[in-house]
Amino acid sequence: MDQAIIIEKSVVIIAVFALTMVMAMYSTLAERKIAAWLQDRIGPNRAGKGGILQPLADGLKLFSKEEFFPNTPNRFLFIVGPFISMSTALMTSAVIPWGDKLHVFGRDVILQATDIDVAILYVFGVLSVGVYGIMIGGWASNNKFSLMSAMRASSQMISYEVAMGLSIIALIMMTGTLSLKEIAAGQEGMNWNVFYQPVGFLIFLVCSFAETNRTPFDLAECEAELIGGYHTEYSSMKMGFYLFAEYASMFISSTILAVLYFGAYNYPGMEWMKENVGVNTANVIGMVVLFAKLCFFIFFYMWVRWTVPRFRYDQLMRLGWKMLIPLAIANIIITGIIILINDGNFTF
Repeated sequence: MDQAIIIEKSVVIIAVFALTMVMAMYSTLAERKIAAWLQDRIGPNRAGKGGILQPLADGLKLFSKEEFFPNTPNRFLFIVGPFISMSTALMTSAVIPWGDKLHVFGRDVILQATDIDVAILYVFGVLSVGVYGIMIGGWASNNKFSLMSAMRASSQMISYEVAMGLSIIALIMMTGTLSLKEIAAGQEGMNWNVFYQPVGFLIFLVCSFAETNRTPFDLAECEAELIGGYHTEYSSMKMGFYLFAEYASMFISSTILAVLYFGAYNYPGMEWMKENVGVNTANVIGMVVLFAKLCFFIFFYMWVRWTVPRFRYDQLMRLGWKMLIPLAIANIIITGIIILINDGNFTF
């Protein structure tokens, strides 16, 4: 491989990794600020101006805390669990198109760590591995509450992955590709997939809450029943990795929602901007637009957390198996009928 390509890809990978880490870190501050705003409080405001350094203070606190190990024969698995959760949360960002290409130093730089034809399958494959991080951590903790929490989380994630996968099938039928890059490129202007697949979007959105263990689907961490959930026995940075992985997953799922259904980096007038202002300027604006879209979804995650009460576990499972899955199957059938009537095109 050309050395320039290796350097280019390395820079993109490092930039994507740094962006994911910074967004996950400051999502913790945003969560507390939004919660304070919704509850008419102030929120963190001591570390730096307006509390801007609070995530760094929290990180230093976690690093400096003493590590405790429970009386468990599975000490190795106890250590591996949080690393699996953290790694899978970061690996998903590799196939996301963060913008159109930029022309820099005579080269076209693709704003994507790697472009594979089956990017959606890669995302689902990595997400399914994330279940092991939670299950291993809960099992190795040698704590009945942690084990119960891990079983709840794993069954919840596996159940909602089915509905999420079915919602994506309708989108794949419509676009005819598994590549996130091609799906993003096919939504020029305001030709966003959410207008053609509103039901699929709603199913995917609900399943995203369940996959990231966010309220109202945070049954794995409900304090009144399971103390602290699957990370009850964890301390220091191992607990930090579990908490950090949740916010990284929330950031990545928000980005995937924006890419699949809300036009990714596309915006009205983008082609005009390329012709009259410049390709680089238009594409940089596109990156900002994608960032604004995913920030909206992150805000929506936090808004729901401090607004909607937690479901009971039977309600959660009933919603997944008896409502979302049949609805997703019906959406696939309707999409197929429309494509068949229109000779392979999905139009109204």
